[in-house]
Order: sequence, then C-alpha cells, then structure tokens
Amino acid sequence: MGERFSPEEFGAAYQRFMEWASQDFEARRSPFKSLLSEHFGTDPATFPVTGEAIAPYDLPNLQLALDAFLEQPEIEHELVGFGGHLGYAEMSLAGLVHDLGFGLAVGPVRRTVVELDAGRSVTCVTAGLFLITAGDLKLAAMLMRGRHGFDEPGLRLEVLAPEQKDGEAFLARLRELMRERNVYRGKVLALNGGDQMMGQGISVEFPVVDRVERDQIVLPQGVLDIVELHTVEFARHSDTLSRGGRHLRRGLLLHGPPGTGKTLSASYLISRLEGRTVVILTGAALGLVGEACAIARDLQPAMVVLEDIDLVAQERTMMGLGATSLLFQLLNEMDGIGEDADVIFLMTTNRADLLEPALAARPGRIDQAVEFPLPDDAARARLIELFGSGLELRLTDEAAVVAATEGVSPAFLRELVRKAALQAAVAGSETVGDVHFQAALSLLESGGAITRAMLGADGGEAARRLDPDAWSGGGAVYEAVEIDEE
Repeated sequence: MGERFSPEEFGAAYQRFMEWASQDFEARRSPFKSLLSEHFGTDPATFPVTGEAIAPYDLPNLQLALDAFLEQPEIEHELVGFGGHLGYAEMSLAGLVHDLGFGLAVGPVRRTVVELDAGRSVTCVTAGLFLITAGDLKLAAMLMRGRHGFDEPGLRLEVLAPEQKDGEAFLARLRELMRERNVYRGKVLALNGGDQMMGQGISVEFPVVDRVERDQIVLPQGVLDIVELHTVEFARHSDTLSRGGRHLRRGLLLHGPPGTGKTLSASYLISRLEGRTVVILTGAALGLVGEACAIARDLQPAMVVLEDIDLVAQERTMMGLGATSLLFQLLNEMDGIGEDADVIFLMTTNRADLLEPALAARPGRIDQAVEFPLPDDAARARLIELFGSGLELRLTDEAAVVAATEGVSPAFLRELVRKAALQAAVAGSETVGDVHFQAALSLLESGGAITRAMLGADGGEAARRLDPDAWSGGGAVYEAVEIDEE
C-alpha cells in the first residue's frame, strides 16, 4: 500500500483543494450576475422572466420599436454586449441570473444591417443585454439569435422584471410600437426561405413592380371591370360596406391559359391600390402562407397574391400528403384571418380544373372567379399595335398576321413583335413589315411544342395555320429573313 495520510494531513489537503476549486469557480463566473444584481439593487434570482419569439423578418421593426421606447425622456438605459462564443453559453436571462453563463464576458454589442427598399437600411442589435430604468421601475431585456450551438434562424426577446405584469407590459408596448413603425406597411413584399431544417429563416424582399396602366391590358369587354369591382371599387367603398355589416375579406381567382395577362393584371391592381400592403407568394414560397397572412392581418389593408395556386390547392384526392397539408393550411389561414379583415386574396392559375372545390365553399376564400381567355381577332390586332409601340410598323396585310396567330396568347404576341423587330434590324430595315413577322413566326414555331406551351400558344394550331400563301400581301410571297449567325 502507498503512504498513508494522517487525518490532519488529509484535512489540510482537502481544505487546499476546496480553496483551489472556489478560486477556479470564481475565475469562471460570468460577470452578468453582478451586473444584474447591481442594476436591480438586489439579487434578481427569483424575478420572473417573460419571453417572446420574434420572427426574423421582424428584426428591423423590433429595432425601431426599441429605439422609440428607449428614446423617451424618462427612460435611461445601458446596452451591454457579449464576448466569447455565444453558441455554447446558456443564452437566457434565467441562465445569467443563476451564473450559468460560463465562458461569457462583457464584449461588443452584435449588430447586423438589414437592407430595406429604396436604399434604406436599419442597423439592428442581434445579441445584447438592455439594462433599463424608467423612474422607479427597472427592467433587463435580452435579445438573442440562435441558441445552444445551433445557427437557428429565430430570434427571442426576454425581459426580467420584479413583477410579471411589468415584463408583460413592456413586451405589449414593444408590439404596439412595432406595428406603428412597421417598415413593411404599404410596401410590395415577396417572402422567401423558411427552411428550418437547413437553418434558413424567412426573408423579405422588396420586388420592383413596374407600374401598369389600364390601357396596357387587353381583355374581352367587361373582364377587367369585374376584376376592378372586387378589388379597386371594393376598397373605395370599404367603409360603407363595413358599416353595413358586409365582410371585407375577399378572394379573387384569375384563371386561364399561360400568358393571357393574369400576372400583368395583378401588377395593374398593385398600381391602383397604392398604400395597400402587398405580399407576393410564388413557387416554393407558397408554403409561407401562414406568415403572409400574419403580415397581411397586422398591416391591413393588404393583398396577398398567390401565383399558380394550383401548386398547393389541387383537388385533395390528387395530392400527396405534403401538398395536402399546405392546402389545409391555406384554407385555415384564409378562414382564420377574420371576415372583417380588409384583406384581398388574389390567386392565379393556369389549371382551374385542378383546384380544390373547398376554396369556393365559403365567402372570403374565392368570391369571384374570372376567366382570362386567349385573345380573339380584335384583341390580337390591338395587342400587336400595343407591343409595337415605338416601332415603325408597316403591315400591308394586318389581317393575315392576325389570322395566322389565332389561338396564341398575349405573351406569344409580345415575343412575336420583338422577334419581328429583330428581323428588321438584322435586315437593316427601319420599318417592321409583313416579311419580318412571317420570319418571326417561323422562328417561334421552330421551337416546337415547348416554345408554344411556354408562350401560351394552343398546342400547335398556329403552326398548322402557318401557310406562306396566306402572307401574299401585294401579290408577292414573302420568305423568312435569314440571320447570319456568324
């Protein structure tokens, strides 16, 4: 056996060990316990902590709310940052109060710059401790991004106060200020992201939507009037309708073949409904309908634009489990937003036949469906003139051009005019004539079914009608202009 310690020697060694352990513990203590105790004038270990999740896209709104609150004359505050690696710390006020923030030190306040529209930006705190004094009331608020070593996209704001009601009142006031100073109010927004599995938070973009005038939209008589009645005119008389007990939430479905003007009409409505918050969802972002409805509810009057709604609202027997859940979420959000909410749901689809019937089962889902058909002869003539604005168009047989394009969409005609202008430029002609249109149509049809489908042609009918003899304006048969690719 080894050398035996006497009880006295063991006791002395144990005392030295405890002194060493105590010194090591003190060395590893977080300074924030002392800061909080000094701020409150007492040990806040038993004070209640109230927390609230903050959507990542609301960070600039939270920053503006905090600025407004802290700038009040009767408010004093100190902002303290965190040093060290925040991912492994117990990032909570309860953790700081109970000395669980090992490895933390006082450090720089962490901030990020959030870009907004029109060159604006807001510099936002992403991790910091606010020590707030409002007269006799003292609060501590901590904002953090990410927890426990994971790069979580969410934000959390916690407040420590002597009384629960004081913390709740502080958070309630911040929510009011966030609504008052919301950077998204009256703007056109597009939501993206939201993949929590990949650590991607929801981001808000400010897409530039070109102003569209009424005369830029060519539709059968009365179609645009119906669209305006349920949007522009409804908004104009919303106060009267509300006083009469009529619900303000409404849904409008624009359906028809690709390229017939549905998206253009949506842009026109955005131009007409100035001051209304618009949230656009398209493609994968359709899964963010919950967030879009939350924004629309807070910032009403608003409009939620759901492009290609058939992607999530197909008749439920045709859908997989994931798509079905999105459909149910869409229906629930539309119902849950409230009938009195001044929110327009504007939906577009190329396949109305696939839509779930429940979308039209209740008011405020789809109150009006409007068909956008392929343009007739008169509409195609107007569209060619419209798309030819700025060009020197000289068609000796405009009727032949119109007849040869039966069954195509406005998108097809726009591209036809563009290609005709290119043919004229290559040929050195200052005017765009029949020969250039014939060559352009030949090029478009050479793309086959894919090109026709993308541009909204009717499955090749235009190609089958493409007869050079039909272009015999002035007795001559025109040939396509060949482009020398070299």
